[in-house]
This record gives sequence, structure tokens and C-alpha cells, in this order.
Amino acid sequence: MKIAIHGKPFIESRIHVIQQVFDKLEKRGAELLISESFAELLKQSPVTTPVFNTYKDNIDANNVDVLFTLGGDGTLLEAITHVGESDVPILGINTGKLGFLATTSQEELLNGVDAIFDENYTIDSRTLLKVESEMGLFENANFALNDFAILKKDTSSMIVVHAFIDDEFLNSYWADGIIVSTPTGSTGYSLSCGGPIVLSKSNDFIITPVSPHNLTVRPLVVPDSSKLSFKIESKNNNFLISLDSRYWTIEKDVELNVSKEKFEVKLIKLKDYNFFDTLRQKLNWGLDVRN
Repeated sequence: MKIAIHGKPFIESRIHVIQQVFDKLEKRGAELLISESFAELLKQSPVTTPVFNTYKDNIDANNVDVLFTLGGDGTLLEAITHVGESDVPILGINTGKLGFLATTSQEELLNGVDAIFDENYTIDSRTLLKVESEMGLFENANFALNDFAILKKDTSSMIVVHAFIDDEFLNSYWADGIIVSTPTGSTGYSLSCGGPIVLSKSNDFIITPVSPHNLTVRPLVVPDSSKLSFKIESKNNNFLISLDSRYWTIEKDVELNVSKEKFEVKLIKLKDYNFFDTLRQKLNWGLDVRN
């Protein structure tokens, strides 16, 4: 089996976890293709690896069966830009802390690798959103699994975001910014700004203001078949936009359009995984601090 691997810088206490993954893959006879950035990190660490080849920015289904990510949710989000439209499924191995997306824990990783080789898993297809403008933003990776955000650039006064749904005026948001989230991203930045948690199969987008001036302005759930458009007013000429963890500075006169991407990302779901278990664990639901 051909396995691609992507990771980010890791601390010393995670070295044994990384080593376990490579030892298991070698035992199972995997052909390895490692991202150039992660390969460079491995060279500077005590981790020993089998022979591998490298890739720079993207992979395709002709060369890879599965992509492993070693890190947290941010690592997996970055890896999605490597996969693009290829339909290569992703297994997120969580060597970090939170992990709503990288759901394979350190305790489960060896069984998880076996499950991949034994094809004992299911595919969870997730909606992506895309951002378009006349500027051609984010080059060939103008899509995101979690969210798109428009944010003021510095500590200056708030910005005004004029929002439209299917060319009909929705609202002018006086705020530090605005987030458009997929159901997957509803447990991310949107949640921290007061947005609702939405199940991954809900076929919705969530529009969440960031620190709005008018406190009666609340998050709004809209169908993901909608075309969302945004125009920005600001005392400054520039502001920030982001797709997942990628940022771009643009001028205020640009119109931004957000819609559902034509392809989806395929996340590997191991046996016995349950999203509600993850919610209870990560958000400490049902815990009584008095006991």
C-alpha cells in the first residue's frame, strides 16, 4: 500500500509516537511518500524511518492510497490542500491535544494503521467551501474545510461587512470581522465566537460575526446551496481574509464570493468512532466540577 505522510514541527515528548507510526508502517510493508517540509523535520530529529520518496505540494490518487497526518487539526487542514480534488482519503493521527478532525488517538494509532491495511474503516465525506474574487486569491487552493473569515488587520477600529445571500442584501455587520463556517468548522473559530454546533451532514453554512458592535446581531445558519457575497468598508485600506489557517491581505474594494466547493474531502473514520463521544470529551460536556 502507498501511504503519504504530512506533519508539522513536534515536541520531544511526541517523538516516540512518530516513531511508532513509522515502525508499524515498515512492518506492514508500506511504500512511503512524505511531504518535503515534514521530511526536513524528520532529518533533524532522532526518528528513524524506512526508505521514502518526497512530494512538494500535492499528491494524486495514482501515486497514493491514503494520506496520514501526524499532528493536530491544523496539520490535517493543511494536508487538505495537498489532496485537493484527488479523492485521496485522510487519516488524522492526533499527536496534539484537541483533535476534532485528527481523531485517531495515540492509544489507537497502531490498531488504526492495521485498520487501513485491512480496509476496516468507513469514509466520511465533508463539504468544503470556496472563495472567489477578481484577484484570484489563494492561488490553486481557494477552498477550506473549516471556515473563511474576514478580519480587521490590526488594532484599528472595526470594519463594516456588507453581506448578501443570492444577491439579496442580508445585513451590514459592524464588527471585528465575520466568519463563514462549514458544519465541520462549526466546532472551530465560529464556536469560539458564539456560533452553533452543526452536524457534518447538515448541508449548511454558518455566518458568525466576530465581536459585533450591535449585540442583537446573532449567528445565522443558511443552506450551503447559497451564494454568499461580501463587500467591506474600513478606515484602513487593507484587511485580512483567511481560509482555515492560511491568511491573505487584500484591499477593501474587493468583492468576495463564498459558495460550496464542487468536490469534498474524504476523512477516514475508524470502527467505533462516534462524533458525540468526541463532543462530550473535548468540550467536557456532562462533567460536574463539584465532583
